[in-house]
Order: sequence, then structure tokens, then C-alpha cells
Amino acid sequence: MASLRETRLRISSIKNISQVTRALQAVSASKVRRAMQAVQQTRPYATKAWQVLTHIAGQPGHTTLHPLLSNRAEVKSVIVVLLTGDRGLAGAFTTNIVRFCLQQFEKYPVPVRYVTVGRKGRDAMLRRRKEVLAEFSNLPAAPAFADVSAIGRLVVDDFLHGAADEVYLVYTDFFNMVKQVPTLKKLLPLEVKSTDGRVQSFEGTAQHQPAAYLYEPGQQEILDEIIPRFTALQVYQAILESLASEHAARMVAMKNATDSATELAGALTLEYNKARQQAITSEMLDIAGGAEAQTAI
Repeated sequence: MASLRETRLRISSIKNISQVTRALQAVSASKVRRAMQAVQQTRPYATKAWQVLTHIAGQPGHTTLHPLLSNRAEVKSVIVVLLTGDRGLAGAFTTNIVRFCLQQFEKYPVPVRYVTVGRKGRDAMLRRRKEVLAEFSNLPAAPAFADVSAIGRLVVDDFLHGAADEVYLVYTDFFNMVKQVPTLKKLLPLEVKSTDGRVQSFEGTAQHQPAAYLYEPGQQEILDEIIPRFTALQVYQAILESLASEHAARMVAMKNATDSATELAGALTLEYNKARQQAITSEMLDIAGGAEAQTAI
């Protein structure tokens, strides 16, 4: 059995840890709100860009309008953009998304290369001897579109130059504070006929009835600008969703850690008080026994 001093030191250490976890919980709660505000700010632009894109690419022969809309006759190489965090203490956040990614691509029939966003994902893939094409880490706490646009440009350039025939995005979709779902999205080639999971779902469905649009300076110029930008915008929104999911997971994990520390400190305090009471009682019995022995003499 631990001594009273050891128990007292253990209680003090647990209380100090609970203060740290409580502070991390408060910080993560604040970061979740900011991340969701950033997501809300991108939705109007992303929705309108998708509506214009679907109108143009929905025309007959859309697969010949732009290379990013064309499916390759044979898929020989795949790039996966994996979004994780830079830090731990987020419960099973990193483990869940890495396991989900490996389940989807572990036995893929063609070679798969990875572009990792976040140190945790990079380290996990390197430990498993996966080919990491590029890695991005130490992003700002509240990244702007310019901070992550290089990721979109990288996969677009590889797709256009034939280094990849398909590009997938694996990230954690944020639903609420206790529910974050690993998600797989096909990034390239863009599938404009499938609207599931696209940004217009945030603000309602796109209008599919024919519309008389006039494009300035021209249709091809707009496609060359919108399609790469929208691809990078999907990556940006996925990063915001992943950040919000990470902060929510960390907030829940730190809350559970704080509750566990409080419960453990209470149990140890009770044990300490019992042991102390027992020691006091033993000392009083020794004193009483000594006094009685002296009286008998």
C-alpha cells in the first residue's frame, strides 16, 4: 500500500493534470466555433461556383470541354489527399481517419500515392511504408484559402500531366460536437452529375432548369478558371471540416480526461483520509496503551 506522502503527491499530480485538460477543453471549444464560422463564410461562394460549373458542364459533350472533366480510359495511378491533425490529445480522431483510409485503399488494384495534410497522417503513412508524394503541416490555426491552395494546385497539375488518373480526398466530416464521420470524396475527375456531398447541399440544391446565361469573356475561359479553383475550394472546405472535427474530438477527449481525473482524485482523497484516520487511531491507541502501562507500574 502506498504511503500517505505518495498518495498526497499523486493527488496533487492528478489535480494539476485536470487543470491542463480543462484548459485544453476550453481552447478546443473556442476553436470549434471559429472553424465552423470559417466554413459558413465559404459556403455562398462555393455554392454559386458549383451552380455555374454544373450549368456549363451539364451541356452535351461536357467531357471534352475541359481535361479535369474527362475520365481516363485506363486508371494506372491514384493520388489520395489525407487530412489529419498536427497534434495528438484528440481521442481516436487520427486513428479513425487513418484506419478508414487504409481500409479503402489497402488493396486498391493500382498504385496509390498519398498527399498528407498534418503530421499525424504523414507519420502514420510512413510507418506503414506507404508512398508519400508530399506533406503539408503546421498550417495556421485559422487557414485562409491562400494557405492551402498549393494542395489543390499540386493534385490538379499531377492530374493534367498524367501523373495521376484519379484523385480522392479523405477527411473527417463535421456533424456536431460528438459526431465526426470519416469521408471519402472523388476529387478528380469532377463528376458533375453526382451532387452528393458537394457544397451546394449546404445552401440547397442547384437549379437544374435551363437558364439563359451569358458568359464573359467566354465559356472556355470560365471553365479554365472555375474548375481548378473549385477543386482547390473542395480541399479548403475539407480542411475546415477536418479542423472543426479535430477540435471537437479534442474537446470531448479533454472533457472525459478531466472527469476521469476528478473522479480519480476523489477516490484517492477518500483513500488518503481513511489511511490518515487509521494512522491517527493507531497512534492514539499506542498513547493510551503506554499511559495505561505506566499507571499499572
